[in-house]
Amino acid sequence: MTTFAEKPDYSLYSNAFGYCRQPLNFKPLESDADVVVIGLPFDMATTGRSGGRMGPDAIRRASVNLAWEETRWPWDFSLSNSINIVDAGDLVFNCGDQEDFTSRTEAFATKVLEADKALLSFGGDHFVTLPLLRAHHKKFGKMALLHFDAHTDTYSQGSKYDHGTMFYHAPKEGLIDVDHSIQVGIRTEYTKEGHGFEVVDAAMANELTADQIVAKIRKRVGDLPLYVTFDIDCLDPAFAPGTGTPVCGGLTSDKAMKIIRGLRGMNIVGMDVVEVAPSYDHADITALAGATLGLEMLHAWTEGKGLVKK
Repeated sequence: MTTFAEKPDYSLYSNAFGYCRQPLNFKPLESDADVVVIGLPFDMATTGRSGGRMGPDAIRRASVNLAWEETRWPWDFSLSNSINIVDAGDLVFNCGDQEDFTSRTEAFATKVLEADKALLSFGGDHFVTLPLLRAHHKKFGKMALLHFDAHTDTYSQGSKYDHGTMFYHAPKEGLIDVDHSIQVGIRTEYTKEGHGFEVVDAAMANELTADQIVAKIRKRVGDLPLYVTFDIDCLDPAFAPGTGTPVCGGLTSDKAMKIIRGLRGMNIVGMDVVEVAPSYDHADITALAGATLGLEMLHAWTEGKGLVKK
């Protein structure tokens, strides 16, 4: 019989250190983890409101709201019984040094992937995805990208470190195949000629059902290795006010979760949630959205890898 002292702590305030109360492990390569969670507290590529460096901490704190549910609705399996997850804390880099951050992120991700572990990353601004893609490309080759965002981030006029240029550089570096990549939620200006990516803009996404959007994603991606990146500003500011560049007219958190759930069975190889800026948040709803989307990604990844234990 489990005594009171041995019961897990499911309170919303005590000892909430790791993501979803998963153990902190600063030597994840030596662990038996299937998935490593890493925080990337970087916002020096931001063009709007800064503060994304505090995103990983806010997401972890909000994730305690999700930790008590053994079998997360509407999934039919327990994540904790199926895979091992460790939280490696936040990446340490020389503060203010963009080059150091970029190289350290790529190096850390490369080592995790070489150890046959998957990575769930929490930003930070969206620039963090570029060094993550470089690391994933070393292991998986050219990938499809599923990109949730209000912005295409394919702009060529930005600087070397800019959270709006990653998906201009990534195809040029051969990291992703734009002919099999798709962007969901776009509702800002971009050059359509030669864009390459399929776009399900926000107006279309709000008209279609989640199942219809998933069908478009599956058709576009095929069987390529899939990297999923979710900029929280894909959601409407009503559901995610705490972000650097909010844009009205976005998706609901419900529709976004349904789309992520629809990825089950796909060959997901990498995942990130970015651009949570808690200083602009209200009642932690943006941080909770980020934490929840990460958890949905983990469930979809687990089922896709055939690791479900019921």
